Amino acid sequence: MTGQNPTRDVFEYALLRVVPRVDRGECFNAGVVVYCRARSFVAARTELDETKLRALDPGADVTGVRAALRAVEGVCRGGEEAGQAARDDAGRRFRWLIAPRSTVVQPGPVHTGLTADPEAEVERLLDALVR
Repeated sequence: MTGQNPTRDVFEYALLRVVPRVDRGECFNAGVVVYCRARSFVAARTELDETKLRALDPGADVTGVRAALRAVEGVCRGGEEAGQAARDDAGRRFRWLIAPRSTVVQPGPVHTGLTADPEAEVERLLDALVR
């Protein structure tokens, strides 16, 4: 049979939100974290809109926010850059990243879907929900 669909697996994702002033609760999307258990895949892509950040908080620490977003990407990649999380599997790293926290970079709720290509899903979600 030609044209068969490739195997699609369940994936989970959460948006990364920047909350420049936690006391005000205003936020905007600045990245996405995707996890696919069947493929032991976890990845994050981020994109910081400095104009939005400065609109919500003119005195925001842009360098600090960028560093926090890069840290999420590093935990997903694993290796030395991930610190102690490097020893954890993809699922544990994802669960750690999506745990609620009261910081400038916060994860949103977890959503699910089906995908044949988790890497492409990261880019698709970034385009649809962040850019």
